[in-house]
Amino acid sequence: MYRYSLLTSITNRATGVVLSAGLILLVYWLVAIAGGPAAYRAARHLLSLGVLKAVYAVLLAAFSYHLIAGIRHLVWDTGHGLERAQSQRSAWVVAIASILLFAGLAWWALHAGGRAP
Repeated sequence: MYRYSLLTSITNRATGVVLSAGLILLVYWLVAIAGGPAAYRAARHLLSLGVLKAVYAVLLAAFSYHLIAGIRHLVWDTGHGLERAQSQRSAWVVAIASILLFAGLAWWALHAGGRAP
C-alpha cells in the first residue's frame, strides 16, 4: 500500500494551504513597518498576543513539514525513491525530520534568536 505516501502528500498540500493563510500575518506586519512607527507599535502589540503565538507555532510546524516534504517531492521528481518500500521509508523520514526541524526552530525562536535586542 502507498497509504503513508498518500498521507504525506496530502499533508504536504494541507500545510501549503496553512502557510498561504499565514501570509496574511506577514503582509500585515510588512505594511505596518512601511506605515511608520505608530503603525508598527500597534501591529507589534497585536502580533504579540498569546493566541497568535499559538498560531505562530502552528505555522512553524507547517513550515517544517512542508519544507521536508517538498524536498522529498523534489527527490521523487528525479525518479528516485518511488518504489513502495522506499516511499514508506521516506514517509517516516519526512515525519521524523520535520519534528526535529520544528523542535530546533521552536527552541531557537524561544531561547536563542527570538529575543529582541
